[in-house]
Amino acid sequence: MTNPVDTKPVRRVGYAGLGEIGFPMARRILDAGFELHVWNRTAAKAAPLVAAGAHLAATPAALARAVDVLCICVTDDKALEQLVFGAEGIASAGARDIVVADHSTIHPTATRDIARRFEASGGAWVDAPVSGGVTGAAQGSLSVFAGGQAQHVERVRPVVMSFAGKMTHLGPVGSGQAAKACNQMISFGTAAVLAEALNLAAQLGIDVARFPEALEGGLADSAVLRRSAPRMLSGELIGSTLTTLKDLEIIVDLGRETGAPMPMTGLLASLHRLLVHQGHVEGGMAAVIRLYADGPLCT
Repeated sequence: MTNPVDTKPVRRVGYAGLGEIGFPMARRILDAGFELHVWNRTAAKAAPLVAAGAHLAATPAALARAVDVLCICVTDDKALEQLVFGAEGIASAGARDIVVADHSTIHPTATRDIARRFEASGGAWVDAPVSGGVTGAAQGSLSVFAGGQAQHVERVRPVVMSFAGKMTHLGPVGSGQAAKACNQMISFGTAAVLAEALNLAAQLGIDVARFPEALEGGLADSAVLRRSAPRMLSGELIGSTLTTLKDLEIIVDLGRETGAPMPMTGLLASLHRLLVHQGHVEGGMAAVIRLYADGPLCT
């Protein structure tokens, strides 16, 4: 069944989930001239946006009733389930014609289930996970992987492009999450080999502080290198290793579902389980350096 979509230009945009990446995304939506309505479990996080002109909704349902497009970015499928279907959740608003763009990173199967149930209430769903991190969100250069009906993807595109460098429509609902899983395989795998290489370079007596500079412009150069190498070298790690492991567990499960052999990613998931078991729950994908060094590789 195809949900009808309002064809008038999007003016009112909602954002739920003002975390590390969600906040700068919402800020760019506001700065792009949309009428922004926000909700966050901890309302105080919305204060700077409200001071800049956003409207604070009392509940997710109130947020849904106030907007044409609603963007979401939460931690996992449990948080998303509560936000959409919990008490005073988005689905309870009965807001027909609303299109939700979910920027969370969750399992494609969970996405399809949530989308199906939400669409039964009259709304439409686009899964649109992002890549590029906090810096990309702040700079408006995120890459967005979109899944959903073409008309729904195009409905949210003007909003998404306020914080993205590009959005690629890859297929029906769930396709965005599937693409994000493949993206994470490449990013996390690159980070793991980078940590090994930096450690080996240090053991070989190379001026390891300059080694990433030497790689720039060559075949080994990458956004992962440019972002993660300085953190690995300084020991100043940010992000959540638990979130990285969550994503890897999704990927490993997709491999089981499809029968796709993934020997490298299976090892990568085990390494991150080891990191978490050892107590290294902070650092994101750069945390793999902790398998080789307790602190900075160079001073």
